Amino acid sequence: MNKKIIFFIFIFLIGCTPRQATTDEKPQTATPSRLPSAVSASTPLPTATIASTPTQIPTPQPAVTITAASGNLYIRRGPDMAYNRIGVLKQGESAAVIGQDMLSRWVQIKIPNSDSTGWVSLMTSYSQIQGDLKNVPRFTFTDFPKAAYIKNCTEHVLLVMPGEYYLENLFTNAQYLNEVRVDSGVYSIYDVTLPDEPLIQTVDMQEGETAYITVNGLGETHKCP
Repeated sequence: MNKKIIFFIFIFLIGCTPRQATTDEKPQTATPSRLPSAVSASTPLPTATIASTPTQIPTPQPAVTITAASGNLYIRRGPDMAYNRIGVLKQGESAAVIGQDMLSRWVQIKIPNSDSTGWVSLMTSYSQIQGDLKNVPRFTFTDFPKAAYIKNCTEHVLLVMPGEYYLENLFTNAQYLNEVRVDSGVYSIYDVTLPDEPLIQTVDMQEGETAYITVNGLGETHKCP
């Protein structure tokens, strides 16, 4: 065969042989799949919703009132006759009851047309309650009353009304029989040594006071020692 023909066949065969990769070439690597982006710090995270318990509104208690049903009622500073009178609940007038004393039958009221409070006795036919006292708070009033006295400084025996207190004459003072402790209120003094027992004085007693009776039914004046 002609040498030129053989040479061209050889070159042709070399050009058609597949090329092998060399170690200097970087092999193609698979492109990683795109990961989801991180959550932005500014994006608020969902919070759990806590169901709130509805506030239970207490049922209002029925109002309790007291009425001066058949006469005027004194309103006093505390729950006892010994306390000063600070007002009057007039006949037919009512007041809201806001408290009651645990140790006595007295109730605390809101004085009508006033910002003050006072106490009214339940131990009288003049007072009438509307409502249930079980709904009214109970407490003990601890501001004790100041003592008040009526003292006989005459030589006659005297009678104090109301209360029917007999005061011996001045000369029995050693046994304190010529004085009596009284509640706050108005008292009439009679000279029972005389036959007609004349009224000789009327005193309006307040807490802490002492009334000295120095004139008897004959108009004679005496001094207290």
